[in-house]
Amino acid sequence: MPKGYRNYSNTWNTPKRPWERERLSQELKYVGMYALKNKREVWRVQYMLAKIRKAARELLILAEDDPRRLFEGEALVNRMMRLGVLKPEERRLDYVLGLTVPQFLERRLATMVLKKKMARSHHEARVMIYQRHIRVGKQLVNIPSFMVRVENESQITHAANSSLASNKPGRTKKMKAKGKGKEHKRPDEPEGEAADE
Repeated sequence: MPKGYRNYSNTWNTPKRPWERERLSQELKYVGMYALKNKREVWRVQYMLAKIRKAARELLILAEDDPRRLFEGEALVNRMMRLGVLKPEERRLDYVLGLTVPQFLERRLATMVLKKKMARSHHEARVMIYQRHIRVGKQLVNIPSFMVRVENESQITHAANSSLASNKPGRTKKMKAKGKGKEHKRPDEPEGEAADE
């Protein structure tokens, strides 16, 4: 077997016990609630959360006045605050250990678009993002799993060239207005009869 020379690491871990009933039902619930593409998106969040918790556990073992704990602990808490998964009154490493998967799934762009009532459902929000109708600040984002920071929350809008941003008609409305929309007629009927209907 040839050697693998990749210079990147995994972004998710598959479960060690693949047929555990509680975990399967919980994953399916997340996939349904947040309109995720597949369970790998749940695993990716779980993997990220596990790495964050591991860092917090390692720092909590150190003495309270340890310079590494003070510096890295503050940086980790600030990062969680910027992401919006910790509240201002939870500025301690202990609260980092209590973070859950839904807290991170709530910060995804698809969920934020739905919360701002720019879409009627999670599925519609996901499609709008894929079709490049949404921007965050000046940045056009087409990744539904984009993690929205607290300062960018108010900057989620329709893209400038999106047909949803203005009242300009989209491709389908333009075609219907021109009269080139699909005419439904049977192949055996003559030309004049289709116009009468």
